[in-house]
Amino acid sequence: MSSSTPLLSEELFQCSVCLDVFTQPVSLPCGHTFCQSCVLTQWMASGASHCPKCSTVFQEKPELCENSFAREMAEQIRKQRGQTPMVQLPVISDNILCDMCTKEKPSLAVKSCLVCVASYCADHVTSHTSRFIKHMLVPPQRRMDKRICRIHERPLELYCRYDQTCVCVLCTNTEHKTHHTIPVEREWEDRKIQLQKTQTDLKRMIKERRKKVEELKDSIKLSKENTDGEMAFSLEVFTTLLQFIERSQNELIQNMKQKQKTAETKVGKLIKELEMEISKLHTKHSELEKLSCSEDHLQLIQSFPNPGVVPQCKSWSQISVHTSQGLGLLRETLTATEELMAMQIHTVTQRELEAISQYSVDLTLDPDTANPWLMLSEDRKCVSDGNMERSFPNNAERFDTAPCVLSKEPFSKGRSYWEVSVFSKTAWDLGVAKRSVNRKGVVTLSPDDGYWAVCLRRGNEYRACDHESVLLSLRTRPQKIGIFVDFEEGQVSFYDKNASAHIYSFSGHCFTENLLAYFNPDMNDTENNKGPLVIQPIKLVNGATSDIITI
Repeated sequence: MSSSTPLLSEELFQCSVCLDVFTQPVSLPCGHTFCQSCVLTQWMASGASHCPKCSTVFQEKPELCENSFAREMAEQIRKQRGQTPMVQLPVISDNILCDMCTKEKPSLAVKSCLVCVASYCADHVTSHTSRFIKHMLVPPQRRMDKRICRIHERPLELYCRYDQTCVCVLCTNTEHKTHHTIPVEREWEDRKIQLQKTQTDLKRMIKERRKKVEELKDSIKLSKENTDGEMAFSLEVFTTLLQFIERSQNELIQNMKQKQKTAETKVGKLIKELEMEISKLHTKHSELEKLSCSEDHLQLIQSFPNPGVVPQCKSWSQISVHTSQGLGLLRETLTATEELMAMQIHTVTQRELEAISQYSVDLTLDPDTANPWLMLSEDRKCVSDGNMERSFPNNAERFDTAPCVLSKEPFSKGRSYWEVSVFSKTAWDLGVAKRSVNRKGVVTLSPDDGYWAVCLRRGNEYRACDHESVLLSLRTRPQKIGIFVDFEEGQVSFYDKNASAHIYSFSGHCFTENLLAYFNPDMNDTENNKGPLVIQPIKLVNGATSDIITI
């Protein structure tokens, strides 16, 4: 029993426009397939994009997609007929055909005329140029119909500035009659000027960003150099400490061994001396033992006229050996290590202060936030108890109970550093606060309430106002407080500037809003706290004074 596969009919692979086997078959969004030249010619003739078979109208000229299956079958049919396969042109939407060529022999356009609103192949563009030398030819353009007024079918030669659209001459007599219209060339010139300006702006922006790229590269290079320097300095510090500790340990062990050896020598001498006395006492004891057994009464009386007297010997009751020699030496060694550590911490803190001084900011006090009892200097750098309540508007920003004031300048990113003189004061608060802190009523200082502050009370009681109050032990009484804020790292640090000592750091916080510097000079009720808090100018390492706000 035999079976046969029916051959596909040639009619399935014929274009419904030219009624011949497909040449460059392309498919439309509706699913129908045509020769590329046939569908483009149909669209050019009708001035609209539609399917020649089902008459589906497309609002925009659709993308022509190559139908590879239909192309392969058409080539096989041509081979069966003995025909030479046609040269396949790439099927892309930019294939623009000559409007003058016939449908049987379509050619690709090489130029489009903006006046004729038509496209020409290499052959036809020659005759066009010879006849219309003043027409403007441009590279082949798609959708030449967009250059024609849909209402009057005239070229769009004018531009309506009122409606911001291109119009033809006849449009100025109808709906655009009262509008401001100018030639398209003039609008093009204006647009070209704007484009040139935009290009200039873009070049400037590119230049600025390239400069910023170089700055960032330089900054990361400088950062690496600084990091390498800090690593080398850290290694030097730890090497010094380790060498000192190792040397101190060896000296301590040697001293302990020497003291032990000295003690052993001393004890050996004492033991020998004791053994000699013991030997003498044994000899005396033997003599007495013999005499006590003798019956010669006269000899006993003559030899020991005073038998109750013990021979004189050295008193050993006050002589002892101490066994805790090493602990004192260890304490002395640790004390020396502690002193060296303190010196290294002092040196490191000095360098740290020099580094963070680069982020110094010029702050001023905001009078709109100051409690009415406070007095601010004219330059807004000093604040103290004014000893009287002044009449100010009770705005939402002002502290009405606590004697506080905030800075005018906020911190929203980056790093910032400033210094405040607290000389001769017995009570104060310093730090930073969220912009949104409540300024009415009693103020509670803690990170939970939006404050990161250190305070002084009763002249010598320093506290960090953390989640729980932390009593601080300071070696010296600070005269100038340095405050450093690292917004991204969520850190606020306090320093005794004159002593180059670190006081306290709040770390690990997440700042989600602007911060303001916080000042509280406290009241002068006891007449011993009348000095002001003074924002100090900062001398940089090179001697310059910083007055730039880092944001």
